[in-house]
Amino acid sequence: MLTKVNTCAVIGLDGAIVEVEVDIAPGLPAFTVVGLPDTAVQESRERVRAAIRNSGGEFPMRRITANLAPADLTKEGPSYDLPIAIGILGSSGQVPPDLTGMALLGELSLEGHLRHTDGVLSMVSVARDHGLLTVIVPEVDALEASLVEGVTVLPAASLSQLVTHLRGEVKIAPFQASPQLPFTDLSVGDSDLSSIRGQEHAKRALEVAAAGAHNVLMTGPPGSGKTLLARALRSILPPHDAGRVTGDHQDLQHQRAAAVGHASPRQSALPLTAPHHTISHAGLVGGGRIPRPGEISLSHPRSRTVWNDTDPDRRLAESW
Repeated sequence: MLTKVNTCAVIGLDGAIVEVEVDIAPGLPAFTVVGLPDTAVQESRERVRAAIRNSGGEFPMRRITANLAPADLTKEGPSYDLPIAIGILGSSGQVPPDLTGMALLGELSLEGHLRHTDGVLSMVSVARDHGLLTVIVPEVDALEASLVEGVTVLPAASLSQLVTHLRGEVKIAPFQASPQLPFTDLSVGDSDLSSIRGQEHAKRALEVAAAGAHNVLMTGPPGSGKTLLARALRSILPPHDAGRVTGDHQDLQHQRAAAVGHASPRQSALPLTAPHHTISHAGLVGGGRIPRPGEISLSHPRSRTVWNDTDPDRRLAESW
């Protein structure tokens, strides 16, 4: 019996729909995953087998083939655990095989709990763009997934809870975000600009730059206060309102960059990164064998504050 489950993959700042096809056929017990999976996806076989058994399900001792389509797209990360597990349960008749209009994301523990998955925001937004208006995500990622408007987010804490939901026994209530979105204040521990003594010209330059959203280049010998001033700059910037992903290009790219960069998309203070002067071209601009965004891509206006501390001048450049 063949079961098809939709999930998503993150490629750079964008996402792509991945269809997980699971077929169970007679023969010697075997579990094969095809479709250009990386090591983390190959290892999902052991996680899925243990998670199904420890969640009260029956792992079929037959020939199981899981195909991740399209086959020419490299699949990486543990987010395919949940769709593969549900595909196996659907093909073996333990849950209804019809999962039309639904996308599943999540990593499984050996006991069947769903763990945090990176890039949820990107994957949920691309699922919405392809007409998948119901997404099942780990409970810890429901808040991030709720940033995407027009999507019903079902937070699942474990595989067994999701199975009872798909069987219609105990339904999972859709996640409802609070009107007052919780934010993480990243400025705790940073200096306040008003507490810095001296440096009047530099502080005045930062005030003007913050008011007009200009760039700042600070030069000077080590210990002159460049880094201190840079960290204090955030104390005079307004809180960053992440808003919701409605489809606006700039807002969407900003949110996706935050998600891909493993930063919270709900943060009040602008994040601060300090790439080393020996950073590689791919790390700064982006790229690699599997393309990923670099620090420039992540330093979206009003998204991040980035500086580059280079020797021997130790030049400091601020961007926000």
